[in-house]
Amino acid sequence: MSYSIFALGNPLLDIQVYNGEELLTKYDLKANDAILAEEKHAPLYEELVKNYKPTYVAGGAAQNAARGAAYVLPPKSVVYAGSVGKDDLAEQLKAANKREGLDEVYYVKEGEQTGACGVIITGHNRSLVTTLRAAEKFDKSHLSSPLVAPLIDGAKLFYVEGYFLTHGSESALELSKKASESSKIFVLNLSAPFIPQFFGVQLQQILPYTDIVICNETEAESWASATGIADKDLVSIAKALATQPKTNAARPRIVVITHGAESTIVVSANDLENPKTYAVHALADFEIVDTNGAGDAFAGGFIGAYVSGKSLDESIEAGHKMGAMNVQLVGPQFKWPKVQIL
Repeated sequence: MSYSIFALGNPLLDIQVYNGEELLTKYDLKANDAILAEEKHAPLYEELVKNYKPTYVAGGAAQNAARGAAYVLPPKSVVYAGSVGKDDLAEQLKAANKREGLDEVYYVKEGEQTGACGVIITGHNRSLVTTLRAAEKFDKSHLSSPLVAPLIDGAKLFYVEGYFLTHGSESALELSKKASESSKIFVLNLSAPFIPQFFGVQLQQILPYTDIVICNETEAESWASATGIADKDLVSIAKALATQPKTNAARPRIVVITHGAESTIVVSANDLENPKTYAVHALADFEIVDTNGAGDAFAGGFIGAYVSGKSLDESIEAGHKMGAMNVQLVGPQFKWPKVQIL
């Protein structure tokens, strides 16, 4: 079996609730942010279930993006790896993947619970609080296993979420080096502002092997601050990211910065003087259900189009369509029957 895309990340089940303003205050959370749970957040997950009416949605940034890519591509095009427990949460993730045409090769960690993400929706904002559990127990040996190694060898594009660098940087680095050595496409999503802020060393290790960087405006600004770049103009940040050292000079780095309903900015290292700005078709307030997973949906549409040979312009358009579809549904999901994207 040969897949076009191999994705790696933290498989999580999203526990999503609405009108959680009190929770933001109680647990000292920001309305639009993504963090790893600390000890003070431990009671949050039980409270979400006990005091609210949660919706359970398959999550995990790279898994969301992989499902998005699978949505726009032919069957058996995308496979995803990550670590789960042997429990009902993992079975729910498998069922969601099956519905949307994503194959998975999970590393199953006996005796551990599958990771979860508390998603607190307030208006059009979402606050993500993740407890990794089994997800942070991923073993690098899984990548060289008889099941997974041939899938890596056959893939054309690799996609890794920034969250994975909090514990699995060795695995991500190995994957990125393999991609670079074989001149395949390696895509990294920064995922959250705290990644460049607190995991800058891991990020700078993997960046030389990265062909495409995807991030939103707050993640871009966080990277700029962490690396001492004073200019907060998004085009300037994109240019700085694009021109970071790179091992495979034959494939110039592309940087994609989304900005919600604002324009998406794209800079290519081989054409720095011509940054591109792509308008986003803004939805009316009443059309937006929630924004959880919108960035992942964009990434999924983008990489799905890009690996299928579409132009950069067409790939951005596919990303915008998938992001727009996602925010009109509960959590990181997509419309069925399928909508033609490519």
